Amino acid sequence: EARRQRRLLLLVVCVALLLDNMLYMVIVPIIPDYIAAMRGGGSAAGPSAPAGGNESGSGGGNRSLLPARYPPAAGGNEDVQIGVLFASKAILQLLVNPLSGTLIDRVGYEVPLLAGLAVMFLSTSTFAFAENYATLFAARSLQGLGSAFADTAGIALIADRYAEEPARSRALGTALACISFGSLAAPPFGGVLYEFAGKRVPFLVLACVCLLDGLLLLALAPPCATGARANMPVGTPIHRLMIDPYIAVVAGALATCNIPLAFLEPTIANWMKDSMGASEWEVGLTWLPAFFPHVLGVYVTVQLAATYPHLQWFYGALGMAIIGASSCLVPACRNFGQVIIPLCGICFGIALVDTALLPTLAFLVDVRHVSVYGSVYAIADISYSVAYALGPIVAGQIVHTMGFAQLNLGMGLANVLYAPVLLFLKNVCQMKPSHSERNILLEEGPKGLYDTIKMEECKG
Repeated sequence: EARRQRRLLLLVVCVALLLDNMLYMVIVPIIPDYIAAMRGGGSAAGPSAPAGGNESGSGGGNRSLLPARYPPAAGGNEDVQIGVLFASKAILQLLVNPLSGTLIDRVGYEVPLLAGLAVMFLSTSTFAFAENYATLFAARSLQGLGSAFADTAGIALIADRYAEEPARSRALGTALACISFGSLAAPPFGGVLYEFAGKRVPFLVLACVCLLDGLLLLALAPPCATGARANMPVGTPIHRLMIDPYIAVVAGALATCNIPLAFLEPTIANWMKDSMGASEWEVGLTWLPAFFPHVLGVYVTVQLAATYPHLQWFYGALGMAIIGASSCLVPACRNFGQVIIPLCGICFGIALVDTALLPTLAFLVDVRHVSVYGSVYAIADISYSVAYALGPIVAGQIVHTMGFAQLNLGMGLANVLYAPVLLFLKNVCQMKPSHSERNILLEEGPKGLYDTIKMEECKG
């Protein structure tokens, strides 16, 4: 029964992560036309339209499924508005994560996850009925608030329920695959529904799925059943985890490996149009093939980690080297077929890094601190948010002042230079879990309600 319940909880978390990333990307083909229509232009076509916006009329036209997400500003205020709108989610998530991690450590994982889903439902519903830029900005910021709780609590819940390897790596790998699928499937999903069913339908569909996911979580872990958390040990404060050198190395790797993805998404569409004359469908499908190598990378890393668990650091370093080499190859591409190859390499490398290092964070907390995971995965979420907060605002300016090739070479060099730093984690697997709260319970026997519950879970 406990095994079945944790599988259902894994399903709830995966759906929450899928929804968060779909909402993050579903507005990609919608927002430029949305803002233009609010201004009374009727469509995104015109002098201030982003590359890929080839519409005629507010309700029809040949709308690209994936126009430039954050077009570089050419002096127009609309481009700045779009960039700030996209960045607002990551910025608020970055600010809230230290608080959400601490709260999760104190009250448990289920209630913050439920609260995050409720906020995401409110955000998605607000998007559906937004009629001005201020409402869109509020909805996007609300999504950041919900993500700070739902994403962090969800990943921490997986780490807590899947305490043993290799089950923990498999469960976290499944969650990462859902994140990838949500990010890559959302733009076509949003573009098609927006084109044929109207602007509100994509958001209403996501809101309904979010509501159902919240109800399932409520059935599995009602708030009144979380009183046992009162006897749970207090997790290590987030500021102490941040100065742990091993955790700091992992957080730096997570931020660095996601910078190419975060910085290419807002810039590559315009570069493809300018350098290779890419068509609308080519721009729209740029990232879709990368889903398959990402899932392959997750699968390969999980299998390798099960056989050679002491080489987790090496899988992460290899992933960063692949990301660095792939990023440097992007400017050399001359057609759509060529550009897909390095993008697939980037996503494959990110899958290696994430799948290897996310379980490592939980292991570090187990052996060096207290086995409570809210704050440590808040640090991981902060690492992601740093990259995605800078991308929409900084990437276009870098391309404008230094060039697209220089941007890619810089990102590639950063990943290649950081890869050897992961050697610092080489001896992590040899650490003795003598200070782990989980193992102390096994050695000393149960002393209270929380300890008894943990003992029963371990036996199960």
